[in-house]
Amino acid sequence: MKFMFIYFLCFLLFVFSTQLLLGAADASPEQVIDTEGKIVRTGMNYYIRPVPTTPCDGRGPCVVGSGFVLIARSTNETCPLNVVVVEGFRGQAVTFTPVDPKKGVIRVSTDLNIKTSLETSCTQSTVWKLDAFDASSGQWFVTTGGVIGNPGKDTIDNWFKIEKYDDDYKLVFCPTVCNFCKPLCKNVGVFRDSNGNQRVALTDAPYKVRFQPST
Repeated sequence: MKFMFIYFLCFLLFVFSTQLLLGAADASPEQVIDTEGKIVRTGMNYYIRPVPTTPCDGRGPCVVGSGFVLIARSTNETCPLNVVVVEGFRGQAVTFTPVDPKKGVIRVSTDLNIKTSLETSCTQSTVWKLDAFDASSGQWFVTTGGVIGNPGKDTIDNWFKIEKYDDDYKLVFCPTVCNFCKPLCKNVGVFRDSNGNQRVALTDAPYKVRFQPST
């Protein structure tokens, strides 16, 4: 009888542990889906497409709407390049690298690096990062020159997240790679500067986007 009681307790412990493991697996953030209904994967090229107001006609790559590109800061300051949104162009492709590079898929609410797939003459990388506060405009702009990986306080400006927004997505800056840091937490949207450029910056309002495979 004592043996049967111990066996029963072991069985209950096994069932309870299995349920905990299954619950942990179910608690994983959902996978990000591209415009073709496929999972967004680490290291693959995607265009970040602001949700168009006019639907695509389905006869090829969607070029309706806008896209994210890198441009020089000004005529006097070429590098590092800033991230902007331009109209009538699908933009330049980017790759996503999650905080755990071994993960092959991109999930919502997960720290990740964004790198524009572009060769430039600048010494800085094309990895997105948050620039220093611009007092003249009162904005935090997104620029380049970040690094891939090495999560912690020294790289906190390099980390972004994808969040679900209605039936689409939005980009946010709210890194959690540093336990004791207190970073800003805002949406990533656009700010139209004095030159008419739609510069990517931290905003209060969400900016709805989709992810279109580059092929």
